[in-house]
Amino acid sequence: MKRYASKRCLAAILVCVAVFAFSGVGLAQDTIKLGVAGAHSGDLASYGIPSIRAAELVTKDINAKGGILGKKIELLLGDDACKPELATNVATKLVSDGVNVVLGHICSGATKAALNIYASASIPVMSPSATNTELTLSGDYPNFFRTIAYDDLQARLQVSFARDVLKVKRVACLHDKGDYGKGQSTLAKQFFEEAGIEVVLFEGVTPGAVDYSAIVQKIKRENVDLVVWGAYHPEASKIVTLMRKKKMDTPFMGADGIKDETFIKVAGEFAEGVFATGPRDNTKNPLFIAAKKAHQDAFGEDPGVFFPEAYSATLALLNAIEKAGSTDFDAVTKALRSEYVDTPVGSISFDQNGDAIGIGFSVYQVKNGVFTTIQ
Repeated sequence: MKRYASKRCLAAILVCVAVFAFSGVGLAQDTIKLGVAGAHSGDLASYGIPSIRAAELVTKDINAKGGILGKKIELLLGDDACKPELATNVATKLVSDGVNVVLGHICSGATKAALNIYASASIPVMSPSATNTELTLSGDYPNFFRTIAYDDLQARLQVSFARDVLKVKRVACLHDKGDYGKGQSTLAKQFFEEAGIEVVLFEGVTPGAVDYSAIVQKIKRENVDLVVWGAYHPEASKIVTLMRKKKMDTPFMGADGIKDETFIKVAGEFAEGVFATGPRDNTKNPLFIAAKKAHQDAFGEDPGVFFPEAYSATLALLNAIEKAGSTDFDAVTKALRSEYVDTPVGSISFDQNGDAIGIGFSVYQVKNGVFTTIQ
């Protein structure tokens, strides 16, 4: 009976150890696993690849110094192509692989689709680019953080700039019917109307369509003072190109979804003069300068869009693990909300909603083929 009891005790202990290790609490793994999820392929890969590179640079530097809490950082990549249906698969795979924290996702729709999967596994997630307001302000995703401001603030900046600088009276608000695009455009419409500016056209278009002549004809017929685009660069580049080819000089403004060199490359000469709001200009921040140089040295080119935000998110997540002394969800999220960390986007911490404190948006315009800060 004693030998049998001893075996039962040993079995119980082994089960407890196995559960503890599987749960991700503490530091049972040999490495700290950082997931990097987003569009790593497809039309929006230019938004996601900078996050991979940011994570690689940060973790390489930290690992060279011995890692965190005596453990090296291991990267786990997940490509969702900015599609919600793929994002759930990516999240499931990362959770299965034992990820501790996640940098991503990139697009708001994909982020929203994946968050409950991570929440069920008690995994903190931080996006450098998902701006949909409800991701933080709804209170539905206590595991979500971001190093970019949300769409309410971006839409208000667009409206104030359009009213005070461009002096517009009639606008068209267009979108791609997605979580990010429609959400951004809806907010812009609301704030334009509150400012006494008439929204004469509010319409969604089909992403990936070959021809946008119908919507361009509507813009021309309504004789608007400004076209405000709420979504991503592939459709924006086609619409603005078609407008200019039809000799329409109506100003065009997008949100951070078009503030990408790919928009300029695709639209070419027709991108000139286009306005966009995007993350606040931090190019004079010494850490921004250092991160940019590290990217140039490693990859032979300037970093792409959302690179500073991804670099900052990686630093914030890993700093929180170090301050927490473990990968325990409650300890890490508490550290994110209580500890400040110096990053390329500034010295940041996070509020109770998960939004970074001390960040914002700027207004840019394409001048001589480059997005230039104008406000």
